[in-house]
Amino acid sequence: MSEPRPRFITAEGFARLRAEYEQLFGIERPKLVEVISWAAGNGDRSENGDYIYGRKRLREIDRRLGYLSKVMKAAKVVDPARQPARDQVRFGATVELADEEDERRTLTIVGDDEADAASGRIGWSAPLARALIGARVGDERVVRLPAGEKSYEVVGLSYPE
Repeated sequence: MSEPRPRFITAEGFARLRAEYEQLFGIERPKLVEVISWAAGNGDRSENGDYIYGRKRLREIDRRLGYLSKVMKAAKVVDPARQPARDQVRFGATVELADEEDERRTLTIVGDDEADAASGRIGWSAPLARALIGARVGDERVVRLPAGEKSYEVVGLSYPE
């Protein structure tokens, strides 16, 4: 089996994954196992809601724990503050963009496992992030999106200190 490709992630993103893993493994799962064993002791399991729901939730938690474990094992933590080429968009950059109508938006390029579009954090393999990699302030990039092509100009670029 081949080595899984590295999953780039910021230290904060990795810490969030670890915290979720520890919460599920150390707190939620043991409580749930307790509820399931209590419910199992109440006789007929076919109509026992606590037992049925508990088993279903336990499977969900175990799947999520397996996924988080796999992600953390393949994770390669990158510190954007140590980026040597600060005049180009790279992993961890916070980029201010302007579109054709001069609508501004600010995004930070992060690992795919920590992306959250609502808070302006886009995964580094997203089409917009891929189009921006290597751009400098003043560069224009055209991005192919499901709704069609859109042009953006890089008007600001920064990295954490």
